[in-house]
Amino acid sequence: MNKKSLTETDIRSKFITPAITGKDGEKWDLMTQIREEAYFTKGRVIVRGKTVQRGAAKKADYLLYYKPNFLLAVVEAKDNNHSVADGMPQALEYAETLDAPFAYSSNGDAFLEHDRTATSGPVTREIPLDHFPTPDELWARYCAAKGWTPKQQQLTTQDYYDDGSGKLPRYYQRIAINRTVDAITGGQNRILLVMATGTGKTYTAFQIIWRLWKAGTKKRILFLVDRNILADQTKTNDFKPFGQAMTKITNRKIDKAFEIYLCLYQAVTGTSDEQNIYQEFSPDFFDLVVVDECHRGSAADDAAWRKVLEYFASATQIGLTATPKETKDVSNIEYFGEPIYTYSLRQGIADGFLAPYKVIRIGLDKDLDGWRPEDGQLDKYGQVIEDREYNDRDFDRNLILENRTKVVAAKVTDFLRATNRFAKTIIFCENIDHAERMRQALVNANPDLAAANSRYVMRITGDNDEGKAQLDNFIDPESTYPVIACTSRLMSTGVDAQTCQLIVLDRRINSMTEFKQIIGRGTRINEDYHKFFFTIMDFRRATSLFADPDFDGEPVQIYEPGADDPAGPPDDPADPPTDLPTDTPTAADSEFPDASQPPGGGLGPFDGSPGPAKSIRYVVDNVPVDVVMERVQYLDDAGGLITESLTDYTRKTVRKSYASLAEFLTVWNQAEKKQVVLEELAAQGVFLEELADQVGRDFDAFDLVCHIAFDRPPLTRRERAEQVKKRDVFGKYESKARAVLDALLEKYSDAGILSLESIDILKVAPLPSFGTPVEIVKLFGGKPGYLAALRELEAALYQEAV
Repeated sequence: MNKKSLTETDIRSKFITPAITGKDGEKWDLMTQIREEAYFTKGRVIVRGKTVQRGAAKKADYLLYYKPNFLLAVVEAKDNNHSVADGMPQALEYAETLDAPFAYSSNGDAFLEHDRTATSGPVTREIPLDHFPTPDELWARYCAAKGWTPKQQQLTTQDYYDDGSGKLPRYYQRIAINRTVDAITGGQNRILLVMATGTGKTYTAFQIIWRLWKAGTKKRILFLVDRNILADQTKTNDFKPFGQAMTKITNRKIDKAFEIYLCLYQAVTGTSDEQNIYQEFSPDFFDLVVVDECHRGSAADDAAWRKVLEYFASATQIGLTATPKETKDVSNIEYFGEPIYTYSLRQGIADGFLAPYKVIRIGLDKDLDGWRPEDGQLDKYGQVIEDREYNDRDFDRNLILENRTKVVAAKVTDFLRATNRFAKTIIFCENIDHAERMRQALVNANPDLAAANSRYVMRITGDNDEGKAQLDNFIDPESTYPVIACTSRLMSTGVDAQTCQLIVLDRRINSMTEFKQIIGRGTRINEDYHKFFFTIMDFRRATSLFADPDFDGEPVQIYEPGADDPAGPPDDPADPPTDLPTDTPTAADSEFPDASQPPGGGLGPFDGSPGPAKSIRYVVDNVPVDVVMERVQYLDDAGGLITESLTDYTRKTVRKSYASLAEFLTVWNQAEKKQVVLEELAAQGVFLEELADQVGRDFDAFDLVCHIAFDRPPLTRRERAEQVKKRDVFGKYESKARAVLDALLEKYSDAGILSLESIDILKVAPLPSFGTPVEIVKLFGGKPGYLAALRELEAALYQEAV
């Protein structure tokens, strides 16, 4: 057998797989320990205009497991025209991503090993094909590198919970779970996990707790949250397998008969000792305390959560957060230590597990220029408005411009009318009063749908029982109503709104932690409901935080329309206007609580002053407010912001792969199937359908690429087909075969090159008139002759390009 003539698949099946499993299957179990061509990402969601597609997902040739969810090695294979080491760069990249201690590459002659646990001595070595290590050998080497005792090894291999459905944790969840258990095995008692919103923190926490509980290492566990809905979601969903061993502390009553406790921290703490019912437990009652969303309460020295943590100081404590908090007064890294694992928003978007997003930035004239009342001007309720300049720090706090609220509601309505009026939408307002006024404005802007169902627009805030009662319906993908939720802070975190497609920011946000949490309301993907990306509509320049070095997941698109432009971005945005001006935010802006104050008066903070000060709230109903600008940017495959047209993006992307027209032509003409070349371009975000809409649908994919990337004059498919006919390319074939080729040429004129590359084309009229596919192939002396004629046809179509 000539190895050089074998494909990579042949090399794997004939040489590498038998070497890994052993001649008689005595090494690695093919069914339980080996995954071949294993995908571990979903492929980035690429958004251009109205088109959405996934980029290429990452897959490893082999993943080798000691037992389920305990990955030991990554193996990358190459055909025998490569050296043994050629697959190592990719093997190492995947091993680092997947947290595998060993990486291997092979071309079917031998293996090259890279030991990622080695700190001294040889790191790489070549291994004969029949000497590939067994699972026990690799596990022993890994345990020795970790310094684990037999008891520690037993804990680290405790089984995951398996519900029998075949559901497996995603690779980053597995890493977070295993690293946490490993850290506890090693005696670490303060642990921080950072995982972006929408990546399954609660499921990850469940598997950690399950394994420690089943191993008997942790017998009594407290899971702390700060929102009641989080405790209920956890109990009924991810933590359900704990069954009768689990309870939720309610009504300030303690029952010490359970093992797993879910708890709202407000339910066990208070301002007086009798309210601090957590003290009814002895300080050493719990072995493990897990704090969800630990960036909020537990990180502050004087916070109630912190007191609970300090009371149960002897317990192992795990903090979960999407946003580590580091300020002068608050630090969860200081308390828990550096994160043992971080899975960021940027990585989640790159892997295709999280939804990317567009941004529509809308600048209102009064926000950008400010507003000053005329001398002695009265507000709606007859109060003399204080003479000073008001800006967006005042609006909807100290000063209400009713027309401003109407303009925001109108822009939101315009966008939904242009896209989907039933797209789940969250509008973040300054406070409860603002949320209620926004609800009313949206009802007035959508009288037809509001009349059809009163829940089309709802205020969902902490003080509104009717709204809070609808929160589960808003979250439920199967529930149509409510569609638009007006809120302030209640829905900024912990709300698993999988189908949320529009987030509206009409509140100043200067806290990066809060900004990330709000963005997280839309980052979940739900393919069943065709939710792959979402849109942020920003009226308060909150998205200037994208430029902050601490932000790790830029948008796919930013759009800042002018006053007369549509609310949604065009499919092919033009060059943007100058950026909106920004100002210097104050820390107090992001901490303004929900506050319901009657129009015309009340107390509220005055931003920019050294401390809280009394100010009257004015309501003005006769000042016009206008939109002055909007703008669009995309997120490229490297995570950077770009503002460019689809054609510019295509030109840059193609030229990354092909430096010149000659290089592209060489690859195109040598490709046995043109579809392979086009699929590679599509994986990089080249949208041929969108390009055809702009350049012309009569052009071949080949001409679209050459024209846009290399400025080559395009020919229509019909023009290419006519040139082939004039050259009488098929004169050597007998009449019936020539007729088949002429029919195929017509199919190319109608549908393009890809239509010819499938044998199914022979079943499409008029080709069946020449016989069955088998009979047609026989006209060319068999399948090889037919494929040769097809290649000749393709060569003729692109002849002048050569």
